[in-house]
Amino acid sequence: MLDVVTSIRDYNTGRDPERLVLKYRNLRSNPFVFLRGTCHLFYDRLPNERLLRQAPAAWVCGDLHLENFGSYKGDNRLVYFDLNDYDEAALAPCTWDLVRLLASVLVAADSLKVSRSDAQALCQACIAGYAGALGQGKARWIERDTADGLVRDLLDSLRNRPRAAFLDSRSELKGRKRVLRTDGRKALPVSAKQRQKVVDFMAGFAKTQPDPAFYKVLDVARRVAGTGSLGVDRYAILVAGKGSPDGNYILDLKQALPSSLAPHLAIKQPRWKNEAERVVAVQRRMQAVSMAFLQPVVMGKKAYILRGLQPSEDRVALDGGSGRKLRRLAAVLRTMGELAAWDQLRSSGRDGSANADALIDFGQDPRWHPTLLALAEHCADQVRQDWQTYAAAYDAGAYAL
Repeated sequence: MLDVVTSIRDYNTGRDPERLVLKYRNLRSNPFVFLRGTCHLFYDRLPNERLLRQAPAAWVCGDLHLENFGSYKGDNRLVYFDLNDYDEAALAPCTWDLVRLLASVLVAADSLKVSRSDAQALCQACIAGYAGALGQGKARWIERDTADGLVRDLLDSLRNRPRAAFLDSRSELKGRKRVLRTDGRKALPVSAKQRQKVVDFMAGFAKTQPDPAFYKVLDVARRVAGTGSLGVDRYAILVAGKGSPDGNYILDLKQALPSSLAPHLAIKQPRWKNEAERVVAVQRRMQAVSMAFLQPVVMGKKAYILRGLQPSEDRVALDGGSGRKLRRLAAVLRTMGELAAWDQLRSSGRDGSANADALIDFGQDPRWHPTLLALAEHCADQVRQDWQTYAAAYDAGAYAL
């Protein structure tokens, strides 16, 4: 029998204590935050059902839930809306992403201010979007000019956000020079040793780039972001960019760890050089346009993912209720299903993934829809039970550091 308390403690062994305290506290908040922060536990609990074993193999993000969709700036400087976290990416049955996404909708019903029946209807909209997009076999993407509803609202708001305003939200001016704001919410101070490690790495990295001066380090902080990854070695790096004070850029450097799906996969995986190579390779395959600065790097003996910092608040404002709000929310869930399908289609036929024809056939077969929703209901119930177990253990001091 799985020991939830021990499983979570063991999985997080070795992480930065200061940020791990934040993670454990966040997991106590509610079942939806708990689901987001315990991806490994979700797959430990995944039912051994045919639909979750024999569906066509696809490249999946692995940690698909409501909060892993958002905006990002592509390497062509345009802003897109897509899946945006591929740390758990792997080759798996295509239904694994869907069952986790649907379970997240059901678990988040209270946070979304929707009833259980409304949450089920949102899941149906998501399934319809996924199946419809997969069945059409045409991989599309979403940018401002092709978005509508709540997604369009988000991208419109970002279009009008000047670079200086974004920098001001993460840094402060000292004279005409910026330093990162280490407020304990989004960033924490680094030690002298950590700072020097990052500065030395970036100096070497800059020499391999067309414009080395762009990557001159102005400041470094330990980044606080996400839920599942809290405590992983991660830095926000303020670089000179196009010049101070308002032409600076902030990069995100995050250690890559093995996928939580790995222990449960029967499908043979490619042999990657390291975990960062896996994450970046799959992300590049699945997204229509890659994130700005995205690349795998090695600092010391550890693999990291380097990319432009993507603000965690750049998400669709999800809240339900009745009438128009619920219809707009259903439209977002349909879009999320479509995005999941488009990403799988875009990466089809690569390193063992099913070809587009197999995915199209699966998308056009409606018989699996009720089974998938029932499995998501089961997973959501299990998440709620595991959160109750965790909450009791947390309150009893089991996670004190």
